Amino acid sequence: MKRNIITTADGSKTIQIEAWNEQYHSVHGAIQEAYHVFIKHGLYYLKELHPSLEAPISILEIGFGTGLNAFITLIEAEKLNIKINYVGVEAYPVTMNEVQQLHYPAALKAENNAGLFDCLHTTVWNKTIKISKGFELTKQQKSFFEIEDSNSFDMIYFDAFGARVQPELWTEVLFKKMYDALKPQGILVTYSAKGSVRRAMQDVGFMVEKLPGPPGKREMLRALKEA
Repeated sequence: MKRNIITTADGSKTIQIEAWNEQYHSVHGAIQEAYHVFIKHGLYYLKELHPSLEAPISILEIGFGTGLNAFITLIEAEKLNIKINYVGVEAYPVTMNEVQQLHYPAALKAENNAGLFDCLHTTVWNKTIKISKGFELTKQQKSFFEIEDSNSFDMIYFDAFGARVQPELWTEVLFKKMYDALKPQGILVTYSAKGSVRRAMQDVGFMVEKLPGPPGKREMLRALKEA
């Protein structure tokens, strides 16, 4: 399917799938959404919830896509002086031509880390690679439904395409896999706040809370695996 590079409301770019009229990030602000959902209510909340959490922190991203969430997590982990083991699952990787048109290092004023951003995309798939001193990345090219991890992750960034275009990604079947993949007291964050999504999470065992959403969205969801 044809993919276009578009500019979002905060000036940062994202990729749009033309046939679906669906974007990899919010049209109201790609970078703002990433920071609000996955860093503020994800990574920083995890550190607040578990201040003595043993390093490294293990993160699973559902939809590696443009690498924006991974890159911002790398930047913030350096600020926090924490180590991250990051697993990004993606069935259809973006091209380096698309990556280079996004200009994320410049948009984030992180030009000194531009080489690391490129490295996120140029490293081989299905192998753990040390990107920086505190950040290891494993990219897995496969369907989300092929995930079989158990008690492996402290956090999940659930950043799949929306239920409007891929409703099968927002059902109990996949959220049960997410629940199983998390360690006890692990958390999942997503930009979605649909009632059907919240109920699917609750039905597989998650404790779910609504939070204020990023620009352009009233709410988002955060889920906790208690057991």
